[in-house]
Amino acid sequence: MRYSIGVDIGGTKVAIAVVDADGKIIEQTKLPTDLSISPRELIVRINEAIEHLIKKSYIEMEQMIGIGIGAPGPLDSRNGKITCPPNLPNWVDVPIVAWMNEKWKIPIRLENDANAAALAEKWIGAGVGVNHFVYVTVSTGIGTGIIADGKLLHGRKGNAGDIGHTVIDPSFGKCTCGQYGCLESIASGTAIAKRGSDIMGRELTTKEVFDLYQQKEGAIVELIDRIFRVLGVACVSIINTFDPEKIIIGGGVSNVGATLFNAIQDYVSQYALNPTGRTTEVVPAKLSQGAGVVGAAALCFEVMSDSE
Repeated sequence: MRYSIGVDIGGTKVAIAVVDADGKIIEQTKLPTDLSISPRELIVRINEAIEHLIKKSYIEMEQMIGIGIGAPGPLDSRNGKITCPPNLPNWVDVPIVAWMNEKWKIPIRLENDANAAALAEKWIGAGVGVNHFVYVTVSTGIGTGIIADGKLLHGRKGNAGDIGHTVIDPSFGKCTCGQYGCLESIASGTAIAKRGSDIMGRELTTKEVFDLYQQKEGAIVELIDRIFRVLGVACVSIINTFDPEKIIIGGGVSNVGATLFNAIQDYVSQYALNPTGRTTEVVPAKLSQGAGVVGAAALCFEVMSDSE
């Protein structure tokens, strides 16, 4: 059996796992993303955690085909650098692949985290057997991984699919990126919690906002219905641009369930440009918390399958 290491770097935690060729997690662990230390020091801790997991798994290094890293963008996947992610403010032009290669003499591949999650869904999730789909993560931020003709669409530096900073409705105000009305500033979990808190005059989590929606709290119902429509607009734009068979939605906000998916599917069925586009399935991701590390590990298996 062959194995790879998946490393999923997020704004609050780093998830690390040993994954086999069937996509099964053998061992896993998590580290806090400590922004009080340098990126170099955190990478040292990641290497130590990988070493511990390999020993704990009783797997020989000869069976390890590589290490895959999923990280927030912007990044430069072709040159193995994390360039300037907003959630990791001190990670500027960090050559993570080169630094990790000082420790590990196996292939290491870096990819945008949404792209990695898309690969996980294609490997063992809702995208199995589907050659044209877009994975959308709606969580702290919003991003996509695009599978076109059975392959991951990378773009020049590996940042294709950053739909979170597509302008949808300027009336919602200014985004942190400087534009007005970005999708992420309207419909991410972070934005939903902030807007709900402003309406209710007290600090709320995203889940609490959706709880109030289910309880039919008037102003919250109006807000969430607008947000569902915005997500519908985004999905129609994806369909019109990429002509996918399926849109797969993951991330914390997708846990709202049928209410969200029914609203988006209804919008798509009315407004996608082509008749076939109006029948595009909008479905929940099958993988949840493990998507990041499994997808990162899939980067190594994908490289191997491409070369065989």
